[in-house]
Amino acid sequence: MRKHIIIARVFSSLFRPMYYPTVGTVILLTFTYMSMFPWAFRLMVLGVVYFFTVLMPVSAVYLYRKVLGWKLQDLRERQRRFVPYLIHFSCYLSGMYVFSGMHMPHFLTAVLLVSLLVQSCCIVVNMFWKVSMHSAGSGAVIGALVAYSVIFGFNPVWWLCGAILLSGCVMTSRMVLLQHSLAQALVGTLIGIICGFAGILLI
Repeated sequence: MRKHIIIARVFSSLFRPMYYPTVGTVILLTFTYMSMFPWAFRLMVLGVVYFFTVLMPVSAVYLYRKVLGWKLQDLRERQRRFVPYLIHFSCYLSGMYVFSGMHMPHFLTAVLLVSLLVQSCCIVVNMFWKVSMHSAGSGAVIGALVAYSVIFGFNPVWWLCGAILLSGCVMTSRMVLLQHSLAQALVGTLIGIICGFAGILLI
């Protein structure tokens, strides 16, 4: 197998959309005033995010596949994705409800909201035209950075450079693996940027 294929697969695996809420929460708990809270509290918050955005939906979808006798590649068929999408939505909404009960600040709860918006928009677009959800996830990081720079009043230039580089690598990996065209990756990124900015700053 060629090296560029291996690298592309690594990027696609490491930067799946489901991981962004956890990574975003780590950044917020580290670089905002929430870093002053005890480690136990921050780990608990991180655990809640990971449980509702990764562990719970992945486990539920796995059980769903096993009950129906489907393999992972069977979910690539559009008509078989409805229930997995519904599972992810339910898990994200449950996480937001738990955060609401914990009286978490909006900028933290918005991480889950942005992910929910990105998935919703991509699902709607995918009903008519294929779009890259991986690219949308990386684009959401760019939009969220701009929004957080407004909220916390910091210069986001270097963070944006890293986020844009990451987004470019993710888009390239999806095209190298022949999963999406350039147009599908770019549209996905644009959707992510809009959702990332709107979900944090405007909603």
